[in-house]
Amino acid sequence: MKKQMRQSTLETLGLGSVLDIFINGKLPVTANELVDKVFGTAEERGSLVISGANGIVGAGKAMQLGSRLQEFDVPVVALDFPGVSDGIAKKYTGLVGAFGRENANQIMGNIIKLSYDGKSLPKGLAGYKPRFLLEAIPEILEVKKQHYKMFRDEFPDIKIKSVTSGFPSSSLGVGVAHPAFPHEINKVWEIVEEQPSDSTKLLWALGMIPMNVSDDWAFVLDVLFCGITSAATRYCDSTNMPYWKADKYVRKYLGCNPFRAHDAIGATGANFLTWSCLHHLGEHYGDLFTPSASLVEKKDSGMNWYPLNHFRPLVDWAMNEDDKKEFDAWVLGGIIQMTSLMLHENRSHLSQMNLIGEICAQFKSGVIAMIRELGADKACELVNEYHKLHPEAKESAWYPEVFENIDSPEWQQLYVNAEHDGKVGVISINRESYNHDVDKELNRAIDWLNSENINSIIVTGDFHFSTQMVGADTTDFFAAIEDTSKGIEISATWSATARRLYSDFDISVGYINGKRCLGGYLELMMHCDYLIAEDNTTLGMPEVTLPVIPGMEGCHWLFRKMNEADYPKLLTMLLTGKSVKAKRAVGWLTDFTGSTQDCIKMAWKLANGENKDVIKREINENGLESIASNIPEFDNFGDESLAFTREAMTNCIVNSCEANIKDALAIQANISGNFMTTKQFKKGTIGTIYAKTCLV
Repeated sequence: MKKQMRQSTLETLGLGSVLDIFINGKLPVTANELVDKVFGTAEERGSLVISGANGIVGAGKAMQLGSRLQEFDVPVVALDFPGVSDGIAKKYTGLVGAFGRENANQIMGNIIKLSYDGKSLPKGLAGYKPRFLLEAIPEILEVKKQHYKMFRDEFPDIKIKSVTSGFPSSSLGVGVAHPAFPHEINKVWEIVEEQPSDSTKLLWALGMIPMNVSDDWAFVLDVLFCGITSAATRYCDSTNMPYWKADKYVRKYLGCNPFRAHDAIGATGANFLTWSCLHHLGEHYGDLFTPSASLVEKKDSGMNWYPLNHFRPLVDWAMNEDDKKEFDAWVLGGIIQMTSLMLHENRSHLSQMNLIGEICAQFKSGVIAMIRELGADKACELVNEYHKLHPEAKESAWYPEVFENIDSPEWQQLYVNAEHDGKVGVISINRESYNHDVDKELNRAIDWLNSENINSIIVTGDFHFSTQMVGADTTDFFAAIEDTSKGIEISATWSATARRLYSDFDISVGYINGKRCLGGYLELMMHCDYLIAEDNTTLGMPEVTLPVIPGMEGCHWLFRKMNEADYPKLLTMLLTGKSVKAKRAVGWLTDFTGSTQDCIKMAWKLANGENKDVIKREINENGLESIASNIPEFDNFGDESLAFTREAMTNCIVNSCEANIKDALAIQANISGNFMTTKQFKKGTIGTIYAKTCLV
């Protein structure tokens, strides 16, 4: 009998759970079969039409979808008014950078540009057999409706989805596929439809991230993005703090830059879209969302939020304790109240709502995780303080009762889920960077599987959000820059969690299913008895380039399960930061590689104890005597920081390897934690971001 801590987000797409993938030995659908369903078989292949194709959204999606559909011979018809700026042509340079000139030319060769007058469709369009329309024209409801009628009159069976960021499907009369910015690279789509469609499943099969959301105004992303902009605007109006300075505080405490983002997108268009979303939200939900006068002014003028550098007053604008409380009330209080509305309306699976905030709106911690950390009482207290500053908001869209379930698995397991079939458990992680929340949730997942008497597990990504595992969330290291004990605590705590994959189960299989696994996540996965990865998955330990010392036992754990002849391979990876393809690392880093289906089947066989071909490599728990003599020398090219980091990392490798496994954890934790307070660390990538983000 199958059990899970919470519903898998894959199930919201009609694709079953992660456990089902391993039981069935294959992915639930393939791109080939879904292309046939959406666009017709190869003999009758129809086209994807993107209207408004020269705009920011349309051009970005033409590149993103065109690059993925080109191999299936699906023509992409780019439709727009004559004489408008050629947004598609502007994307060519980026396409060359991503795919090379030859492939970029092939992709562009599959995009057919047609012009129309807005009242009738071009005669040549029928020849491309339109099967699917992605509408990206301006946010004017009646214009959109007329647009759909024009297509349906000529192509009655065409499927239509709108990229609208605000209008619900019930108002449009078509489904919604709202893509997140930046449109060329962000893979997230908010999908509104009654049942998961073949087109939505196709997005997933093409490597993108569709998320089902409810049919309510502005969906999830724009409630958060427009909402944080509105809250910050009201804060500035109340305190007279310049927008650019408030933006830096929003980034410091929440992670996003709403005003800078508007300017980067293009203030004229972005200001209008934000105003439009808030205007309609305000009409439906009240003054919580009603645009402020200053936002209306920005919408009308199209002016940037940030002035030129030399016009920014050289004023410190430092916050004292009372200032911070006011900031929290205006900004956090407003966002928490808006989130209560989305929870009340059940707008999305909680993990999805949380990750939309992180992946798309750039919150450093998703709003659900943020509220969870605050606790229900503190969250409600902040909203009450917000109501003292903005009394009109008290009368609309405030649902404090939604926080009463904060202890439920849906709230507590936002990033890590666990399932089992009575014998084998599957732990799936959906956050691409490892942080304190993932660490706590992973421990709870392990505890739950232990309580269910599960002795064999597979640890993997969630086959939905985690298209890669990029390593540790380095913002968690900020606290360690001025306090060594914080760095030591992070390293020791995370390492202890990783060791549970080795100690708590009879069999543990790490399956890396994304395009890359780096740093902390690779350290986590190498604690499993077996490590499986698809052939072309990139594996690496880039810490030396940041610089930082691996803190999840990367400096000693893998050495304990490999032959001495292979030491130089791992030492080169650690001391140069160079990555390796999984298929080239079999025997010393990975235990098995192959196609996706081969890896899925092998992981299941190993977890069930049914495969004897892949031999488990045992951990040497004693000290390794020969590690120091195998350390290679590398040219530092006069780079003092690189030389310093390599020396520190070598010290960590030698000392933690020469110790027994019990003592090694504390040794590497101390070296890693102490390194974060060094001058070299502060001048490196992480320290520089810390200075720009936190020292404002």
